[in-house]
Amino acid sequence: MHRRFHTALVAALFITACAKDAPSVPTPDPDASMDESPVDPGTIEQASLAANALFDELFMEQVKRNPIFADYLGVGGSQDKWPDLSEAFADDDLALAKRQLARLKTNVDPAVLDEATRLSFRLMVRNLEQRIAMDRWRDHNYPVNQMGGLQSGLPTHLRNVHRVRSVADANNYIARLNAMGPLLDQLIDNLKRRENKGIVAPKFVYPYVIDDSRRIISGAPFDGEGDSTLWADITTKINALDIDDDQKQDLMSRAKRALTQVVGPAYQDLIVHLEGLSKRATADDGAWKFPDGEAFYAAALRRTTTTDMDAEDIHALGLAEVARIHDEMRRIMDDVGFEGSLGDFFDFMRTDPQFYFDDTPEGRAAYLADATALIDAMRERLDDMFIVKPKAALEVRAVEPYREASAGKAFYNRPAPDGSRPGIYYANLYRMADMPTYQMEALAYHEAIPGHHMQLAIAQELEGIPMFRKWNRVTAYTEGWGLYSEKLPKEFGFYEDPYSDFGRLAMELWRACRLVVDTGIHHKRWTREQAIDYLSKNSPNPKGDVVKAIERYIVLPSQATAYKIGMNKMLDLRERAREALGDRFDLRRFHDVVLKNGPVPLAVLESLVDDYIQGELAKG
Repeated sequence: MHRRFHTALVAALFITACAKDAPSVPTPDPDASMDESPVDPGTIEQASLAANALFDELFMEQVKRNPIFADYLGVGGSQDKWPDLSEAFADDDLALAKRQLARLKTNVDPAVLDEATRLSFRLMVRNLEQRIAMDRWRDHNYPVNQMGGLQSGLPTHLRNVHRVRSVADANNYIARLNAMGPLLDQLIDNLKRRENKGIVAPKFVYPYVIDDSRRIISGAPFDGEGDSTLWADITTKINALDIDDDQKQDLMSRAKRALTQVVGPAYQDLIVHLEGLSKRATADDGAWKFPDGEAFYAAALRRTTTTDMDAEDIHALGLAEVARIHDEMRRIMDDVGFEGSLGDFFDFMRTDPQFYFDDTPEGRAAYLADATALIDAMRERLDDMFIVKPKAALEVRAVEPYREASAGKAFYNRPAPDGSRPGIYYANLYRMADMPTYQMEALAYHEAIPGHHMQLAIAQELEGIPMFRKWNRVTAYTEGWGLYSEKLPKEFGFYEDPYSDFGRLAMELWRACRLVVDTGIHHKRWTREQAIDYLSKNSPNPKGDVVKAIERYIVLPSQATAYKIGMNKMLDLRERAREALGDRFDLRRFHDVVLKNGPVPLAVLESLVDDYIQGELAKG
């Protein structure tokens, strides 16, 4: 899974802004299509250059309004700030989005653009229209939840993204520490506004987020033994600077003051508010409880899947896929000579010690080493599968202690565009009983290569397309590719161990079950316990894994449906191309078509593949 804090927060804050004047191109007819008469190549080139300049200008306006996203891109000017969470800022963004959309439609004529630029226009218009349409549901989310939010996201950003290479960088870090007080006050205001609308996270969320918050202010210079996460981070970074000791002491003194006088009290206020919310929270888990919850969930499904599938369609697809995968698992069960039912086999896979590393530092180190070895072995075979490969480095890390109790099973963070930060595959080793070895292979392929690192690093390294397309967020595409990447290696001889191949199927089954439980929770009004029971009976995953997953689906309505729907579309399109092209089908070329345009909605991906097929057939 790609993200984490940044996926949730940037989704809320990465909003459109109004552009300054940019080179204009001919005014379009709203219903214009490509004219039958040829357009002068010079006109096409000039119009496309102007349109791409406008796309980049609009995108940079967006970036500069979000200091967190600006950090990710290495854009300077706001490293001492955090995003603005106020209602006024959100209102302003909505107005700006509307003006941006009008500007695009007024100044860009898709009929006189080259093919790539026409696609960029289509995608930017779609993004703005979706942003405007979804503003209706601005508060239909939980800004603090166990999967992410400011309580854990701010320290993560400072540790992993905020670099300190100079005294100025250190001053910016300290400024951000001081700004955490007003920011967390805004967060509390947002929680109060949602509560007034009846939008309160379910009761199970609060022990996680309160514990996360307490961990951040545990240790020096707050209280307790050892250094707190933030104090250890800033002192390490300051000590690495090539400056005299007096300067270092001054910086550390100011950082300590910011932590004890601002950060500590701000987190204490947040904890008090969360404790109050926990007493008023209920066990109603689905999005159906929101104001206009049914309409919200339908809109969320359309946004997440980029299809018109409704909740009933998705639920039925999930049930069918679960049955199909169960049959494939029974064949593996027969191959290894296991006697008993599929449920018995699931119990065996959950409990047999051979499938789990020891819950010790040595066991965690062994997991990370084996996961790294799997990725290294896959890297040797990439030429057989792909033409273009990512340039960015990749690291495998354990989730940090301060957030491992609540974080997901595994996830990926993008590399920095300038190469200063590698792509990171995070494995959550908090409880080793939740990380079976038979799933390790598929998990590494999904999060690293040929999965998220392959797709996301390549996207931001693409040339000749505007910046927004490199960072476009299309969950069905990105997570569909991740799940597709679990299956792909089997065609090249990986998953030699039948238990590991069972793990691959278990991961696919997990995503098929998601279709059932996500729609069950948010559409059919299943309780948390009903969803846990379904996932426990129909998958081999450990109970702790199941509980954490269901709790994730509850706080992120619709997100979990993207994986299987995206994967199925990619497999269907690949089969369509293979049948149409026969011996001329080249898997590497197909992957090039999928990856070379950055993340796109599934309908757009389908049109790109169809164009590829027609182009190959035209060659004769």
